[in-house]
Amino acid sequence: MGLGQRKEADSSTKSKKSSRSLPREDTPLLPGNGKVQPLSSQLKTFANVLISIVGAGVLGLPYTFMRTGWVTSLLTVFAVAALTFRGMMLLIHTRKKVEDSSLVTSRKITSFGDLGFAVCGSVGRFAVDAMIVLSQAGFCVGYLIFIGNTLANLFNSPSLMLSAGPKVWGISAKALYIWSCFPFQLGLNSIPTLTLLAPLSIFADIVDLGAMGVVIVQDGLMVAKQLPAVEAFGTVSTFFYGLGVAVYSFEGVGMALPLEMEMKDKSKFGKILGLTMLFIAGLYGAFGLMGYFAFGENTMDIITGNMGKGLLSTLVQLGLCINLFFTFPMMMNPVYEVFERSFWNGKYCLWMRWVLVLVVSLVALFVPNFADFLSLVGSSTCCALGFVLPALFHYLAFKDEMSRGQACSDIGMAVLGVFLGVSGTWFSVQEILSVKV
Repeated sequence: MGLGQRKEADSSTKSKKSSRSLPREDTPLLPGNGKVQPLSSQLKTFANVLISIVGAGVLGLPYTFMRTGWVTSLLTVFAVAALTFRGMMLLIHTRKKVEDSSLVTSRKITSFGDLGFAVCGSVGRFAVDAMIVLSQAGFCVGYLIFIGNTLANLFNSPSLMLSAGPKVWGISAKALYIWSCFPFQLGLNSIPTLTLLAPLSIFADIVDLGAMGVVIVQDGLMVAKQLPAVEAFGTVSTFFYGLGVAVYSFEGVGMALPLEMEMKDKSKFGKILGLTMLFIAGLYGAFGLMGYFAFGENTMDIITGNMGKGLLSTLVQLGLCINLFFTFPMMMNPVYEVFERSFWNGKYCLWMRWVLVLVVSLVALFVPNFADFLSLVGSSTCCALGFVLPALFHYLAFKDEMSRGQACSDIGMAVLGVFLGVSGTWFSVQEILSVKV
């Protein structure tokens, strides 16, 4: 190759690299780096699914069991687990169908947003991006509510917490702790790459599981002493309330595509996913049931608040707060990716990140109850991500070859998701406003 040809080739290569560096409408949210990654075994896939789904939302389940009734809540948890499993598998089947067709020729579908764009174009990408922004930001609002309420419960007396009067510098204890986090979150969320924070996210899930174990043991000791009066069923409004919390607790549908791609034996992904979802449903059911049976109508919206103020309880609650504090920028990262790709051509924008952190902090200040907010986010966004969009994308990809029964199944799941989402959102907003009033 001559010198002139080499320069032209180098120029062409640089041109291609620069064109690939700027995300476009069809750019995956989770792009590969070109390197061959080690694939996951069945055990590692089980662990990855567990980590992707189990989070801080589980701490609001005992309160939900109290509000909804323990029989209703158990049935709801397992029903949501089954629907979430089906939604994840619909995404897997749709991705395979689209990749095998002429719709996608050069790019692999690595994320939910990619699939939405492949099936529905810009509208599909926008729908997924909007729901991801709302849900991820909602998770972070829940984290701040948890941190504020937990620290207020640990370091302030109940009378000071519940009083509407001035506390410190004219603000409540919860608001003080949330605003104390704000400048540090500005710094953490300014980090362009979150590689160094990733281990903290995994550690947070380990702490969550450890906290669940400690709480279940203490709940068991309480139940052994005396079983308080409990209710098996609730009202229609409390059912939709509990449904929202359950959907929030199982939200991880967006991880289905990346997790399946990383598995070594992809033919067994459905089996592993089903077993993991069944295990998580059983874990959630036991955790909610034991918490409610231990404290009855006195169950708090964050179950760790019922643990008292002993050394073990304090360490568990502080550990959860610390880990959610460091998980916050990890969960906000997809939000930044969507905003920067949509408005800044994929370029880093510091002031936009700071504005989003401010918005999330302000929302957290005005929502008094942790479980109430879980229900709102679960109903408003997670129902769409977990039920509506997977069924809709699957129907659009397979509509020319599916039977009438299969078509009705997809349409029925989408309609059910819309109904549950709208109803749950309505009742959750009513709950939040009733507390405020």
